[in-house]
Amino acid sequence: MKKLTALLTALTLIVSCVSCIPALAEDAATPSSHILVVYFSATGTTKGVAEKLAEGLNADLYEIVPEQPYTDADLDYNDRSSRTSQETDDPACRPAIAGELPDLTGYDTVFIGYPIWWGDVPRIVSTFVESVDLTDKTMAVFFTSGGSGLGNSMNHLEQQAGAGAWLEGKRFSARTTVDELTDWAASLNIEP
Repeated sequence: MKKLTALLTALTLIVSCVSCIPALAEDAATPSSHILVVYFSATGTTKGVAEKLAEGLNADLYEIVPEQPYTDADLDYNDRSSRTSQETDDPACRPAIAGELPDLTGYDTVFIGYPIWWGDVPRIVSTFVESVDLTDKTMAVFFTSGGSGLGNSMNHLEQQAGAGAWLEGKRFSARTTVDELTDWAASLNIEP
């Protein structure tokens, strides 16, 4: 009788654990926030700002990672034959993104962060906006730069995406605080 009871107890535990597996899988696919912060960072500056923004808004975070990583030589802005210069000079260039793109289904708001390259958006960010469905999403861009403004980067992204409601973008530095970022989001009527 003790063996039967032990067997039934073990079986009950196994069935209980197995029945939890689909629920765990569903939870993994469900966003933990209604806000997603997407960023591309060549040198780490934009990454730092994106991480602070995600922290302040309790948002999910997605990094746009190039399939072919950028080297220091690729990022040499003084060399007109560098990879970044060539990509910027070619409006049709769309560098490949490594890994899977995020499923935007559960998100209402998507922040997109990037460095300004010659007054424009890096072409890999264009690859991203053209590859995901931004229909019914609120979009806000943030960018990093040593001194350049937004230029045409946001207009280009909005045209390339062809969807979404695009809010005013803003430049931030590596020294930007979480509070400054959440204040900016609040000024756009975006709350965690």
